[in-house]
Amino acid sequence: MPNTVLLAEDDRAIRNALERALTLEGYRVMAVADGVEALAQAHRNRPDVLVLDVMMPGIDGLQVCRVLRAEGDRTPVLMLTALVETADRIAGLDAGADDYVVKPFDVEEVFARLRALLRRTSPVNTESAPAAEAPRPLPERFIEAAGIRMDPQARRAWRGARELELTRTEFELLELLVRNAGIVLDHSTIYDRIWGYDFGPGSKNLAVYVGYLRRKLDEPDGPQLIHTVRGVGYVLRED
Repeated sequence: MPNTVLLAEDDRAIRNALERALTLEGYRVMAVADGVEALAQAHRNRPDVLVLDVMMPGIDGLQVCRVLRAEGDRTPVLMLTALVETADRIAGLDAGADDYVVKPFDVEEVFARLRALLRRTSPVNTESAPAAEAPRPLPERFIEAAGIRMDPQARRAWRGARELELTRTEFELLELLVRNAGIVLDHSTIYDRIWGYDFGPGSKNLAVYVGYLRRKLDEPDGPQLIHTVRGVGYVLRED
């Protein structure tokens, strides 16, 4: 069955072009022109992924995302935005978005980010495994490093006694760092593991997520946990 994309974009030309491109790529597309329609459609027919323009009349993309997250809807959200300032991108992440693309965008980049989001939310297909293959043992329930404790199965994380409120992408980034605590992970490795696509040296996508994750992790009297290794990448350690 094709994956269903709910596309909300008030610019008719962009909406029509992206709807055609997604349809040709094999997606089933529900295209709407504003946030009110987007919420109504999401409630009637839950999609596999949402593509929301940030700036729409009435209810904008950020508000749509906030409403869905408040309702407990964890459907992945890709934001389309003409806003390039870090604060604007952080606002999208804070609303619960999983990723964003800056306009003007290459449609291949949209495809790549959608594939990455859908891979991370697709259930594992166990029916195709060979009959003779022994079941794999379940992983340890908790992982810990540098004062961070995580439960990957329940998707919960704590720093000390404080539980962290993380978006899907923030959780996966932190999990990657915790599992590799003390190891410097380069930008390409992180992009490949989290997004499934390396957006190149000019992208600020990773820096924005790391910055926002630091805001949630760091404490006034505690050590910084995520360290930047200039020109290389990031490492989790407690100095």
